[in-house]
Amino acid sequence: MKAVLIQLLLVGLMLMMGGAVASDRVSLPKYPQPVGDQCVEPTDIMRREHMNFITHQRDETVYKGIRGIAARHSLKDCIDCHVGYDAQGRAVPINSEGQFCESCHNYTAVSIDCFGCHRTTPDEVSKVRQFTGKP
Repeated sequence: MKAVLIQLLLVGLMLMMGGAVASDRVSLPKYPQPVGDQCVEPTDIMRREHMNFITHQRDETVYKGIRGIAARHSLKDCIDCHVGYDAQGRAVPINSEGQFCESCHNYTAVSIDCFGCHRTTPDEVSKVRQFTGKP
């Protein structure tokens, strides 16, 4: 009985050590920090559900015409907040290597199909609103 307990203890310790070693070798995605104060949803929810929010908002916009402030999960607003800028202050496409969308999608091996149709950088009006707080 004592030998079985010792074996179980050793197996448990090996599993814990193996998990720690494996997690030390895995690097997490790195991306520019968002420019907004707060996302429309908590981070853990956005990580799991953003694709559902975007799809739902697409349907609301395309089929029901809901745009603007009523569009809580607008892809345009995601891009306005999460886009990175180069040293000259130009927006870097959000799906470029090392940028917000590309970093996480590459990390999880999920393709991004939004940008076949949608902009990858904010338009100039959005950029002005972002930095001045004025529409």
